[in-house]
Amino acid sequence: MEYRRTAVIKLDTPEGADTHLRETVEQFQYCANTASEWCWHGDDGYHVTSKAKAEDALYDKLRADTGLTANLVQKGICQAVEAVKSGVERLKNDQDTSRPTFTADTAVYDKRSATFHRDHVSLSTPDGRIECGYILPDDTDTPPTKYVANEDYEFRRATLHQRDGDWYLHASMLKEDDDTEPTTGHKTVLGVDLGVNQLAVASTGRFWSADEFNHWKREYEKRRGDLQQCGTRAAHDVIAGVERKEDGRFEIFLHRVANEIVAEAVEHDCSHIVFEDLTDIRENVQEASWHHLWAFRRLYEYVEYKAREQGVEAVQVDPRNTSKRCSTCGFTHDDNRHSEDFECLDCGYQNHADYNAAKNIGLQYLRRRQNADDGGAPVDVRLNRGTLNVSGEYVPPASAVA
Repeated sequence: MEYRRTAVIKLDTPEGADTHLRETVEQFQYCANTASEWCWHGDDGYHVTSKAKAEDALYDKLRADTGLTANLVQKGICQAVEAVKSGVERLKNDQDTSRPTFTADTAVYDKRSATFHRDHVSLSTPDGRIECGYILPDDTDTPPTKYVANEDYEFRRATLHQRDGDWYLHASMLKEDDDTEPTTGHKTVLGVDLGVNQLAVASTGRFWSADEFNHWKREYEKRRGDLQQCGTRAAHDVIAGVERKEDGRFEIFLHRVANEIVAEAVEHDCSHIVFEDLTDIRENVQEASWHHLWAFRRLYEYVEYKAREQGVEAVQVDPRNTSKRCSTCGFTHDDNRHSEDFECLDCGYQNHADYNAAKNIGLQYLRRRQNADDGGAPVDVRLNRGTLNVSGEYVPPASAVA
C-alpha cells in the first residue's frame, strides 16, 4: 500500500535568497503562460495537448528567454499542457472555458532540480543553487515534522510558494508499505455530499458549513475588483499578493475539513469514504462557482491521501438521482427536493436534502459493489446511530437490538 502526504515546510532562506527565488517563480510563470498561449492557439489551428510537441516548439526559446534549468522549463511547459488538456475536455463536453493562465507565484521542483534532505533543500535558480533550511515544529508527532523526519517517507516533488513574505515548500512525500493484505474487519462506508451552502455533509449527519469559505470568497473577489479598477502595475502586484493569501487561507480551511471527514470515518469504523464523481459536478451543482469546483476537487484530493494512511479508501460514484431519490424507500422524483428540504412524495420521509443525498451516495457505492459480485463489498452505510443496508433499510446499532 502507498501512503502519500503533502508536507508544508517553511523555509529558512539565507540572506539575498529572496531575490533569486522571486526571479525563479516569475520565470517559471512566464514559461507556463507562454506554453499555454501557444498550445491554446497551436500553429496548426488546433489546441496542442502533446507535451512532446510543445517541448519541441518551445523548449529552446524558453531556455534562451529565461535563466531556468532544463528541468524547470520542462515542468513549466508540462503544467501548461495539463491545464490545456483539461480545457479541451471541457470544450468537448460543450462547457464554457478559456485559455488557462497562471498567476500564482509558484515553481515546481522534482529531484533533478532540487536535492531534498531531512533538514534542508537545495533549489535550482537562474543564479545557481540556493540551500534553505527547514523550520519545523519540535514535536516529532506533528506534521510536517513527522513526515520529513521519517526516513520511510520519500520526497518525490515539491512546489515552491511565497506567502506573507515567507517561502514554503509544499512537498509531496511517499511511503510504501509491504503490508498489502486487505482489511476485512470494516463493514461500513461513509457517504459524503458536496454543496455550496454546506461544503460537505456526511451520512452520519455531520455537516461542514461553507459559510467561512463563501465569506472569504466574496471578500477576495471584492478586493480584486477594487484593485483591478486601478489598472496600475502596483495594483497588479497587490492582486498577486491577494491571490496568494486567498490560496493559503482556502487550503488551510480545506485541510481542516478533510482531517475531520477522515476522523469521522475512522471513528465510525468505515472502510470507504464515498464522494460523488467530480467529473461533471458543474452540471450537478449548477449554482457552484469555479471557486467551489476547485474546492470540491481539492477537498477530495486531501481526503484521499489522508484517508489512505488510516487504512480507509476514498472513492467516487455516479451521483445520478442521489439528490432526488428517497434514501428510505427509494422513490425517485424531481419534486422530492426543494432547495435544502427533502420530502418524499411516496413515503413522506423528510430531512435536509444534502443529508439525504449523502446517504444515497453511500448506498450507490454498495449497489455498485453488489452488482460487481466480487464478494468483498462493504455491507452498510454508516449513520450517526445504526446503518443502512444495501436495500436502504435501517439497521439499529447492536446495543439497541440487544
